[in-house]
Amino acid sequence: MGDEVVLLDTFVSVFGMRVRIALAEKGIQYEYKEEDLMNKSQLLLQMNPIHKKIPVLIHNGKPICESLIIVEYIDEVWKDKSTPLMPSDPYKRAHARFWADYIGKKIYDGGMKIWSSKVEEHKTANKDFIECLKVLEGELGDKPYFDGKNFGLVDMAFIPYYSWFPVYKKLSNLNIEAECPKFVAWAKRCMQKESVSKTLVDPDKIYEFIVLFRQKIGVA
Repeated sequence: MGDEVVLLDTFVSVFGMRVRIALAEKGIQYEYKEEDLMNKSQLLLQMNPIHKKIPVLIHNGKPICESLIIVEYIDEVWKDKSTPLMPSDPYKRAHARFWADYIGKKIYDGGMKIWSSKVEEHKTANKDFIECLKVLEGELGDKPYFDGKNFGLVDMAFIPYYSWFPVYKKLSNLNIEAECPKFVAWAKRCMQKESVSKTLVDPDKIYEFIVLFRQKIGVA
């Protein structure tokens, strides 16, 4: 009997995209279940009773929560499939976890301030977001990927935001390509990977979703 793998997710989620990329990198077949975050399923509430958030990976009936933890779990369980997603050296693993955590906190929060704020707040939100990106750009340096030659955890944590960049531009006129050109070259390298190009969501669909969401939370 093979593994039973189910992913509870929402298509626009940068956190969910990380997991989908990891599963694609490993060539893992899974059942995808789209969640409505305004009307969460009983399965989601049962599988993640603490945070009640997506993504949740259910492997043979057992739930694993939090995107970075899920990615590491995928790498460990299916370690014989594809190139490892995490460095073998303990220090490099800790380093990768640090920057993946930075992305999850600073970049996500910065992006949320853009798409959930009013127009008059966009100038400050844009400035703060670019400052966070500049820090990451410094960490990337001239390397092909954050880990060096190999596409890994940090790239996987950050690349889903690339599909959101056009959304930020439409909402707040934030031109990330002009501000952080190194990221464009890096993102294009990542997009050459089938696991990335087939996972990232069409920015127009994300924009439509965000427009409706902004209406629901009362932001014109």
